[in-house]
Parts: sequence; structure tokens; C-alpha cells
Amino acid sequence: MFGIFKKKTELDKLEKEYKQLLEEAFKLSTSNRSASDAKQNDAQQILDKIDAIRAKEAKV
Repeated sequence: MFGIFKKKTELDKLEKEYKQLLEEAFKLSTSNRSASDAKQNDAQQILDKIDAIRAKEAKV
């Protein structure tokens, strides 16, 4: 009814994780550039997974 009991899909989980990593990278960009770059790299890997899932869904 309100989506309270709706189970999150793998895509939803990855999108949430991607957004969180980007926010952490942004916060770190002012104090620790190498840590920010590492977070950006992790976020890019998550984005690649998201793109793969979306491409797979588009084919089906």
C-alpha cells in the first residue's frame, strides 16, 4: 500500500550505495583527496554494475 513492505531490488540497493559513496567522496574532497579518489573509484564500479543490470533488463 505505502511501499513499507516492498522488498528492495538489487538495482535499488546499488543505486543507494552509489549515491552514498558519491556523497562521502564529496565530503572527503576538501580534506583527503586520495580517500576521495578511492570513494569515486568504488562509486564508478557500482555504476558499472548498475549499467550492466539495466542493459540486461533492457534485453529481456
